[in-house]
Amino acid sequence: MNKKVVLEDLGLQDYKKTWDYQEGLFENIIAIKIKNRREGAGLETPNHFLFVEHPHVYTLGKSGDIGNLLVGEKVLEEKGAKFYKINRGGDITYHGPGQIVGYPILDLDNFFTDIHKYLRFLEEMVILTLAEYGLKAERSGGETGVWLDVGTPFARKICAMGVRASRWVTMHGFALNVNADLGYFDLMIPCGIKDKAVTSLNIELGKQQVDMDEVKQKLLRHFEALFKAELVKQKTPV
Repeated sequence: MNKKVVLEDLGLQDYKKTWDYQEGLFENIIAIKIKNRREGAGLETPNHFLFVEHPHVYTLGKSGDIGNLLVGEKVLEEKGAKFYKINRGGDITYHGPGQIVGYPILDLDNFFTDIHKYLRFLEEMVILTLAEYGLKAERSGGETGVWLDVGTPFARKICAMGVRASRWVTMHGFALNVNADLGYFDLMIPCGIKDKAVTSLNIELGKQQVDMDEVKQKLLRHFEALFKAELVKQKTPV
């Protein structure tokens, strides 16, 4: 089993461009697995972890309700935002500057074949990272992602998650609000969950800005420990 994970930080990238890049990596792993099964090739499957920030964009999962986007195309244009229907699970979410988006594209045959465990590990990675900033983050029953003050009238989401998996290969991932402009969340019902707020790490810490690279390093350290993975840095333009 290959525990090495190729890490790429793509910087600020268009959502569709990054989605296409993800799809290419995903399909390559699938193709290797099919070849191994049909021909007994015994080829090693690679794993990838992409960090990225996106310009303002709203994405709707395959089971999502378009009614959870509260504005039309004209308002999106005025806000400089795009909209895509995509092939992950979950409902509607927002990506934008100041948000750390992570896309692990893993062959879970290299780690463990359990999607539920995979999602819980991604959540735990974020929970452990936020604990380093003195925040008690938690899961909320029946709602994928990471929250603060669960079970109170002040519950608020700080990290959204939505993944796709086929033949135990994953894509899409998580979006952690670090220095996010929360005004953009007012244009939708986040993840289709009404009456619950959204927050960002800088707001919780009372800071204007939080060091994004520092947060990324903490996330990666917990990712390596949880998945027993070995990260290998690579600089490859999309």
